[in-house]
Amino acid sequence: MKKCNLTILLLIVCYNLITAQHKGNYNQITREISRQNILSSGNATIYNPAVQQHINKVLQPSNVLTIDVKALQNVSASTYTAMFNLSQIGPTAEATNTLMKERIDNIKKRLVLLGITEKDIAIDVISFIPVYEVEVTKKLFSKTYTEVPKGFELQQNIHIQFTKTNQFESILEACAKSEVYNLVKVDYYIENIQEVYKNLQDELLKLIEDKKAYYSVLGFDLSEYDVKIADDKYCYFPKDFYQSYQAYNSVSFEALKKDKGVTSAKKQTSYYYQPLTYERYDIVIDPSILEPVVQIGMNIKLVFTPKPKEQKPQPITKTEVDHKYYVISPNGTIDVKELNTKN
Repeated sequence: MKKCNLTILLLIVCYNLITAQHKGNYNQITREISRQNILSSGNATIYNPAVQQHINKVLQPSNVLTIDVKALQNVSASTYTAMFNLSQIGPTAEATNTLMKERIDNIKKRLVLLGITEKDIAIDVISFIPVYEVEVTKKLFSKTYTEVPKGFELQQNIHIQFTKTNQFESILEACAKSEVYNLVKVDYYIENIQEVYKNLQDELLKLIEDKKAYYSVLGFDLSEYDVKIADDKYCYFPKDFYQSYQAYNSVSFEALKKDKGVTSAKKQTSYYYQPLTYERYDIVIDPSILEPVVQIGMNIKLVFTPKPKEQKPQPITKTEVDHKYYVISPNGTIDVKELNTKN
């Protein structure tokens, strides 16, 4: 009976583990989903409020026409620059500088074997300062604490430029052999960014013409509209889109063996690359990506409002005017006579 209960318990635990594995380690969005919602809302629940709002959106007709188009292009970097930080201490300034130079020369020799030349390597001196230590001097009734120079610390950054991502692993290995582990960052560079913007602009102009033709088929004459425009362009690099998450906690099998309570294992914080998604874009050039890329975008918005109708001048109609003339007699009396103008 005990074996049967233990078997059932193991099956339940294994099922939970398999389910967690199927869900994956990423647990930032799914943890916000309520099981109560799953049980009460049917089999086709939409968890994203923005999607639900868009489905239930009610269109409001208007005589103001808007053409809002967005384009995005994924561009692989032409060159990359990795920056490593080196720190070296020594008893004297000369010894510290010599030790640092030996480490950097060893890195350069290994990089040359990878096809990275001297011109692709640059050294940036950050600081060169003395290091002090507190010296305690004991006296009869007191102690004296004095800072005395103990050595020197030299910090430098080494910039390494390369053109292929598969070189980066070898670069890390070359630096690690000289005890350089502090990778500061990796910068991405692309050539002829203006050509990319020009390509996006051409694609957006084609799309705008298609939308104008669409409105024309619907019976709108855009020559009778005033137009306003707004445009924008931007460029994002991979470093802007790394996000963090923590994996699911897993149970401990040691607890089952020792017949104790279940304990959870602490998971480290992981990072992943999350580029711009495409649902808001009308045009996406090179949408399928395998590695982090530079994302370049452009937006153009046109608003067409009906021209105000011209006010036609009202025609002036002739009205009958009574014409009168005055007759003054020699004695000064004035006699008013009507002038007949109908004939």
